[in-house]
This record gives sequence, C-alpha cells and structure tokens, in this order.
Amino acid sequence: MRYAVLFPGQGSQYVGMGADVFAARPDLLGEITCDELGWSLEELCASGPEDELMQTDRAQVAMYAVSYALWEAFAAQVPEPPMGGAGHSLGEYTALAAAGAIDYREGLRLVAARGAAMAAIGSRNAGSMAAVMGSDLETIEAIVADWRAAGGALWVANVNAPGQVVVAGSIGDIASLADRARELGIRRVVPLKVAGAFHTPLMAGAQASLDKALAIERFAQPSFPIWTNLDAAPSADTAAALSGQLVGRVRFSESLLAMRSAGAEAFVHIGPGDVTAGMAKRTAKGATVITVSSLEAIGPAVERLAVV
Repeated sequence: MRYAVLFPGQGSQYVGMGADVFAARPDLLGEITCDELGWSLEELCASGPEDELMQTDRAQVAMYAVSYALWEAFAAQVPEPPMGGAGHSLGEYTALAAAGAIDYREGLRLVAARGAAMAAIGSRNAGSMAAVMGSDLETIEAIVADWRAAGGALWVANVNAPGQVVVAGSIGDIASLADRARELGIRRVVPLKVAGAFHTPLMAGAQASLDKALAIERFAQPSFPIWTNLDAAPSADTAAALSGQLVGRVRFSESLLAMRSAGAEAFVHIGPGDVTAGMAKRTAKGATVITVSSLEAIGPAVERLAVV
C-alpha cells in the first residue's frame, strides 16, 4: 500500500463545510482554534456569510483546520503511513502539520499570518488570477514573458495538471489577456475569484511579512517526505520553501509525477472538495485516486487502499 496524501488550498471552501468534523472534534476546531484566532471558525463555516468565508485571511485558516481534522481521523484508521505528501499552495501547511513538521497550533498561527499578509497586499496592490484553457505550458510561458517584456505584469502562477495552467498579474493585465485570448491562440481565459496575484512577485510584500512569522518557527523533520510547491521535491529548508512558494509558481503537476516515480500507487485527497484528486487523475495516469472530504468517506477509502 504505497500511497501519498494531497491537501487542497484556498478556493474549495464553502458555507456548511466540515460540519461532521466540527461535531466530532470540538477540542481541535472549537477550543484550540478560537483560542488562536480570537473568533469562531465553526460559526463562520456553518453560517457564513459567504463573502467573509471567501476572504483570503478567513478562507485559508478554514481550509487548513478542516483538512487537518480530516487527516487526523483518516490517519487513525489507515494501518500504514503515507510514503509522502503534498499540498496545493496553502495545503502545503496542512501537509507539513500532517507529517509532524509543525503541530496544529503552530500551523494555524502560520496560516493566519500568511492569510493576513496576502490579504493586506491584495488590498493595496490589486491583482487577480485566471485559468488559461486550450494552450500548452510552453505557449503560455512565451505569452507571459512577452507580456512582461512589453511592460505588463503577468506570470505563470500554478501548473496544476496537463491543460490546467493558472496565470496571475494585475487586474488590468488579466482582463486584457482575456480580451486578447483568441488573438494569442488561447481558447479561453477564465478569471478566478481571488483578491490577489498569488504566487507572483506582486506578493513580495506579503513574503516579507510571512518571513517574520517563519523566522520564529522551528520545523521538525517530517515523518514522511513532503514534496514542496517551490521545488517539486522534498526540501531540507522548510521555511525557505514556504517563503518562496508565496512569490513562485506552484509546481503541483511536477510534484505528482515525482511522487508517482518515487513509488506512489495511490493518491488520497484529504479536505473539502476534490480539486487535488482531479489534478492527480489528469497527471498521474494509472494511479488510484481517492477523495476523503468527509468522515464517512474514510472507511471506504481505507478499504480501497487495502487492495492497492
């Protein structure tokens, strides 16, 4: 049973998510979380309002906390530990907590600091992101390079799976790219509902703030390897990897292929939604892909892993 665990990032949050884990773990998601944040995560996830849950600083802690609670429940039932893991953007923090490199509280504090820093920069330095459809990575890289050479602000931000590339930059540049899509040989540009040009140099101010929080953390050796967004490989310097991914591209597709080459026969998405499961299906051909987005999904997931 050689499997890797995957944790989702911001964007999969929704009002009502995690009701089962909030009920099952009032200590973890109620007492500890309220103590660290100073506000009720359970109330926000249960009742919204949706606009508040979608805010960067709220969405990131919500996804981290709910995903981690699901991980603990899953880990208690699966007989063998994973051979490795990865998290998409914010999900890297969940992966590190799952592997014991940081404890839950430390991760919560770091995620809160990260979300606040990204929200602050996003409000001062307006940016956005968009999924680019109908073009390969090489073509998109050439387009954004030419765009910057002409004075624009546009970068490849996420390489998620074959045919799933996300770009980020100023709001004006994203809008202009969408207008010029056909002219540039792109089938479609779909703007994403985010308030910032994440994973680009436009997040440099947020990186400086995050670095202060990272500097006081002492990361332990993870109990299983974590493939980082920055390097698409396990890193000996966790703080540098977390800092660098804020302004660098998310190399998730490469991470999936590297874990597959390292022996992963199955990938288990743990957290709300199924985004990283979809990425694994498109990227790691032939691997078993399992989604654990609720407590009731854990039993069937463990049964499937037993026959991998």
